Amino acid sequence: MELVVNRNGERLDSYLATELDLSRSKIQKLIKEDKILVNGKSVNSSYTVKENDCVSVNDSLDFTINIEPENIDIDVVYEDDYLAVINKKSGMVVHPAPGNYTGTLVNALLYRFNTLSNNNIRPGIVHRIDKDTTGLLVVAKDDKTHELLSDMLKKKEVKRTYWAIVDGIIPHSTGTIDAPIGRDVNNREKMCVTDINSKDAITHFKVLKRFKNTNQTLIECNLDTGRTHQIRVHMAYIGYPIYNDPVYGKNKKTTSFGQFLHSKKISFIHPITNELIEKEVDLPKEFKEYLEEIDIQE
Repeated sequence: MELVVNRNGERLDSYLATELDLSRSKIQKLIKEDKILVNGKSVNSSYTVKENDCVSVNDSLDFTINIEPENIDIDVVYEDDYLAVINKKSGMVVHPAPGNYTGTLVNALLYRFNTLSNNNIRPGIVHRIDKDTTGLLVVAKDDKTHELLSDMLKKKEVKRTYWAIVDGIIPHSTGTIDAPIGRDVNNREKMCVTDINSKDAITHFKVLKRFKNTNQTLIECNLDTGRTHQIRVHMAYIGYPIYNDPVYGKNKKTTSFGQFLHSKKISFIHPITNELIEKEVDLPKEFKEYLEEIDIQE
């Protein structure tokens, strides 16, 4: 991969972290391995980039680790020889990442299923939901199914419906947020609406109920795209952040449950059998109890 620098005065590792979908630590390792060159020469991470510098990136550093199967209880709502649909609980990370190689959904899947599609340290994972987001996602048991499902997601042939509680009373009944999302240049852990190195993102929402006493709204969201933190970023962008969101919310005093965002329903045509797979799960206990509490207050 080659790219031409379009601005001056930034550290090489920082510049590439905003340009590429790679962590800064991985970029630094690639630089140390001489797998990132500037104008054909080895440099260090603190090199200051100049406009029109030519940066070549060989992203082949081996980060393979040994992911162990773990006997972790998971809720499998559908399973056949090719794929499974999982109802993920709050607090569970979907796949291993640096510093977090145990207790993930992948560890649980490796224990539960005999075969999974092989995708480096993300076996079976076709798409993901955030650690504290609950609900449905689909996993693949073989490479062919994985490839077909990935293609269906790109073509918007997998319908995903979310429920969320947001802070603020949304006055209109429906809306569409069409705003590109990219990584926040000031905080690599966050995403934001931006024109810099972003991807198209479209979220449709519908108001289900308003709670005036708590100044909150229950909404349903459907996605045309699947960007990282998409619903959380989009709702915060229009001034109605997800309730209890520790990253994008208005109130930083949040509970351990995390944001009140739930992947409630998923539907798609099975890529192998051509059957309609349509699954819906109830809200998690904490979500239901909070809804009941604010409903009583009305």
